[in-house]
Amino acid sequence: MEIAQVAGAPQLIVWSCRGPVVDSQHYGHIVVSNREGKLVYVLGDSDISVVLRSAAKPIQALSVVTSGAAQKFGLTSKELAICCGSHSGSSGHVSTVDRMLKRMGLEEADLLCGSHWPSDNKEFDRLKQADKSPSPLHNNCSGKHAGMLAATLAMEASPTEYLHTHHPIQVLIRKHLTLLSGLSEDEFETATDGCGVPTYALPLRSIATAIARLALPQQLPAHLQSAAVQIARAMNRHPDMVQCAGSFNTELLRAGRGCLIAKGGAEGIFVLGLINSGLGIAIKVADGASRAWPPIILALLSRVVELEQSFLDRFAQPEIRNHHGDRVGHLEAAPVLREVLP
Repeated sequence: MEIAQVAGAPQLIVWSCRGPVVDSQHYGHIVVSNREGKLVYVLGDSDISVVLRSAAKPIQALSVVTSGAAQKFGLTSKELAICCGSHSGSSGHVSTVDRMLKRMGLEEADLLCGSHWPSDNKEFDRLKQADKSPSPLHNNCSGKHAGMLAATLAMEASPTEYLHTHHPIQVLIRKHLTLLSGLSEDEFETATDGCGVPTYALPLRSIATAIARLALPQQLPAHLQSAAVQIARAMNRHPDMVQCAGSFNTELLRAGRGCLIAKGGAEGIFVLGLINSGLGIAIKVADGASRAWPPIILALLSRVVELEQSFLDRFAQPEIRNHHGDRVGHLEAAPVLREVLP
């Protein structure tokens, strides 16, 4: 297939309509790649450097398996899923991470992710009513950090320094990223994520290739193949651990019925792996708006994945409502996205 490409500057991908009027527009970059790194589709700039942020979590979670931590601590599929998650801090999320730590002989104070208020309303209200502050367990990245601590202990490394770029767990994560992306470490730009761990910027085309290889990992070394399969299975068995019930990321995994890997991150980055075809999709919304993801992704998937109508009705053109609850507009994908994939 020839590459369909509009190169360079970010391109119009979604607009917001209020009544009959286009009220605002979102621009961005989209790359679709196969496992060999061959580009199937490009909109915008395939070489733009993009910080992975939380979209890296399924890749970071590979180390929980390859280090031997999953086996050593008897981590369940549900616990592996929350290692990939940007959860809402619900009581179920908090208890899942807490159980992982207790099995390792650790406490919530060993999580170096910092604290923030949960986005889960019930847990937020419970803390407020009890006049309590959130703990590191409520951090949306606490599952990722618990997984890094598990891998750290399995590797007999220091659990107090796992945020450092030179720490064995971070070295292992970068090794996995090189195998998936096809880049060498000196081609990554290193930054610090919101939760304190190292995060990496690489060309959007390389991110798409990495997620394609994660989705269909037969070309990877055997130990990494097995880890990738376990991570994909965990995310699909327990999508509520990847974000929360009702969220787009969780409901997309649920609607995909085992055909997808999907993970969003801060500042508009979203990655999507098609397990059956081995294609990887990397999306960067230029203004960082995550509200643009659903119409983009469903437009891209419309020809290749059969999704339930109730899911499409909710997310294909998300409604905009005013403070009276009236529907006053919607978000809509640009027509150029509707016939991208074969």
